[in-house]
Amino acid sequence: MTFYQELQLNQAGSKAVIKNASGFGEKFRHSVVYLFKILITLLFCMAFVIAYSTIFGNDNSIAGVVVLLCIMVFRFADLGIRVPHAMGAIGVIFAVLAFGPRIANAGNAVFGLATNVICIFWLMVLGCHNVMMANQSTLVLGYLLLYGYDVTGQAYLMRLAAIGTGAVLTGIVYYRNHRRQTYKRDLNSLIQEFDIHSSRTRWQLTVTLGVSSVLFFAALMHLPRAMWAGIAAMSVLLPFRKNIKERVKGRIPGNILGGVAFLLLYLILSPSYYTLIGILGGIGVGLSASYQWQAVFNSLGAMAVAVGILGLPGAIFYRILNNAFGALYGQVFEKLMCRSMDRLSGRQCLE
Repeated sequence: MTFYQELQLNQAGSKAVIKNASGFGEKFRHSVVYLFKILITLLFCMAFVIAYSTIFGNDNSIAGVVVLLCIMVFRFADLGIRVPHAMGAIGVIFAVLAFGPRIANAGNAVFGLATNVICIFWLMVLGCHNVMMANQSTLVLGYLLLYGYDVTGQAYLMRLAAIGTGAVLTGIVYYRNHRRQTYKRDLNSLIQEFDIHSSRTRWQLTVTLGVSSVLFFAALMHLPRAMWAGIAAMSVLLPFRKNIKERVKGRIPGNILGGVAFLLLYLILSPSYYTLIGILGGIGVGLSASYQWQAVFNSLGAMAVAVGILGLPGAIFYRILNNAFGALYGQVFEKLMCRSMDRLSGRQCLE
């Protein structure tokens, strides 16, 4: 394996290479490559988001995060359709990201529910046809981040420009990396293959309705940072049912442990170093191969932002509460949805 090939591995792949290496020297070399990969990734991500914030304003740094996620994911993942049609799908996806969250936040809870159902549905149909790519972890997550960090007025106009720029950048990366892929499917195929008897379609509907409804109930309960509940539900609503329980078991304890770690860091560090907590969380995610530890370090970055809005107790309390609510809701909703679709289609949900 070349140095470049090793840099392309994910956390689990890099750790497997290190584990299987023979001798101290080889393990050390692979470990250095792994740490170097995390360092350059972190530096690139920071530079990209800072550049986006500089160009489009600090209120739109989250748009930089969403665009960055799309670029990094679509370097490797594809939409499973012909490239020209994929370009059109990417355009629609970014249009949903640009307008959907703003529209959903513009009305009451019922209006928001209807808007979220429509928007997330199209993200799932256009972007998640190949379930093995796990594109919902990028597209629906991006939608929820933009929903949670909503802006209005001039800042929203800049957000439209930021997301439009992101659509162009993502399209360029997608075309460059996947232009030689040959597929028989096109955009029409995605619609034609939408079938209630299909396990893929049932999963797409479950994610759409599960995430939208948990946001609706969070709004009714006036939970701050409702997007956390939506992200938690999305993360456990996997296409393979056997993995859902493990996700719930990893997410809830992971956020509790993350809350404890955040509290300790906040009490130990001087205020001038509080900004480093989010950076530490990003490094920790890069080093984590297991979902539970990723949940721990992800929570550090989320609470580092929320503490300025909710205060220290509020940031920790609602991070844990919203994630527990979203994860458990997602698990229960999936079971109810499965039974309902069993009756409609006459076919049992696959494990």
